[in-house]
Parts: sequence; C-alpha cells; structure tokens
Amino acid sequence: MPLLYFLPPLGAVLIWSGNMTINQLTVGAIAPSSIAFLRWVLALAVLTPFLAPTAWKHRATIRREWPKLAVLGLLGMGLWQGLAYVAAETTSATNMGILAAMVPLLTVLLSALILREPPSLGGTLGGVVALLGVLVLLGRGNPLSLLELSVAKGDLLMLVAATCYALYGVMLKRWPMDLPPWILLYAQVIFAVLFLLPPYLMGPMTPVDGSNIGLILYAGIPASIITTFLWMRAIRQIGASQASIFINLMPLFSALIAMALLGERIALFHFLGGALVLAGVIMAQTLTRPLVQPAPGAVDQPKNQ
Repeated sequence: MPLLYFLPPLGAVLIWSGNMTINQLTVGAIAPSSIAFLRWVLALAVLTPFLAPTAWKHRATIRREWPKLAVLGLLGMGLWQGLAYVAAETTSATNMGILAAMVPLLTVLLSALILREPPSLGGTLGGVVALLGVLVLLGRGNPLSLLELSVAKGDLLMLVAATCYALYGVMLKRWPMDLPPWILLYAQVIFAVLFLLPPYLMGPMTPVDGSNIGLILYAGIPASIITTFLWMRAIRQIGASQASIFINLMPLFSALIAMALLGERIALFHFLGGALVLAGVIMAQTLTRPLVQPAPGAVDQPKNQ
C-alpha cells in the first residue's frame, strides 16, 4: 500500500487534535454557543455554492429521510462539538484528546447493543482496560477520588460528547441512505445549524472580532470541511477499519500541541490513563474474534418471510 494513502487519515487526525487546542483558546474569547453555531454557519456558507444544486436534485430523498438526517446532525455536529466547547472551560486539551480517543471503542460497544453485532474478545477486554484508563484520568491518578464525586465537569462532558459521536457513527451505519457522501454531509450541516440556532440566540452572543475570527475560521473550514474530505478519502483508499486506527494518535498529538501552544504540563496520570485507553482501543480493533463461538454444527434458522 503506497505511503501516500496514510497522509489523509494522518492529516485529519492532526487537524482534529489541533481543534482540541482551539477549544481551549475559545475560553474567554467566544461563548461555546456562539462558536458552535458560527463554525457550522461558515461551513454551510462555503459548501452551499458547490452542493446546493446537487442537493436540490436529491430533494425527494432528503425529504423522505429528514428525521434520520436531523438526528445525525444533532449527534455528529451539534452535541459532539457543542459539548466539547463547554467541556473546554473546565478541563485540559490533553484530557479532551485522550477522552476523544474513546470514540472507536465506544463505537464497538454501541454496535453490539444497537446493531446486534456479536461482542468481540477485544471489545470486551479492551472496554474494561479503557474504562480503567478513563477512571485514572477522571480521578487525576486516584480512581478512588471518584467516590467523592471530585470529577471535573469538563471531563464528564467530553465523555458524553465522545459517546454522542460514537452513536453518530453507529446510526450512520444503521441508516444507509441513497445520497452521495457530500450531500449526506451537507444535509446534516443544515440540520446542525437549525439545532444550534436557539442556543446561539439565547446567548451570550459573542460578537466576531479580531480575537476570535481565527478560531471560527479554523473550526469552520479545516476542522469541519477539510477533515471530512480527508476522512472520506482515507476510508475510500485504506478502508474504515484501518483509518480508524489513526484516531489512536489523537491523545499524543493533542498533548504535544497543547504543550507547545498552551504550556500544558503532562502528569504521570496522563501517561497511565492515556496508555490504558490506547491499549483498550487497540485491543478492540485487533482482537476481533467473537467472544462467544457458535456451537459446532449450528446452522442459521430460516427467517420468517
């Protein structure tokens, strides 16, 4: 496989990791509800000239599938990033990167629950290992401190955000739609803007100025449009499974960028918690043997017509 095929997923994960630092830089510069809304308004404005004519041709399908598209837009764009901006107020970019790396594992677990995909050995063992890593991270190196409910609000919100994005991926697989990839994305962006409009109007509505325009531009174009293009290209060239492995680099990239730009310091519990989460995710992606083997000689029963 040509090495150039690894550049798209690597670039996407690097931009996503940089967005964890952008989340931190938004604190005090722009309200979470403002940047969550404005980034997708910007993405919508950039995409509309190119995609609106094709979307109009698929209007019948969009009209038929709009409830599913609305749910996907809410999960994958509204809640995933909206919660991350709020989380940035009370946690670090390093923690956010580590918790975001839980998405592949959470996807495996939710697939077993929702898609009835049989749990794998790696998914089960990896889930336990990664959960231990999350507990170490949330407890700042002392999981027992969780019994005192001394957990940063931002860490919990980021965990909820990662769960929303994992659920987005599962529902995207469960609801195949007869739409080109870019039109599927475009329709979801429209619904995300509609969902994010009320929180934006309720405020505080931060005015766009020189201190936050760069943050909005980064979140709206590289972190929204370019990463989508790179990720779709990666899946087409190397497959979804191999592409998702690159997400494991997010904790490392996020920590390095945060150290360089924000001056964050990495503590021992970051290494321990991050290593456990990374180990759990890798186990889930590599140990794919079903946890329960089918009985020898078992045959599928005919399905009722």
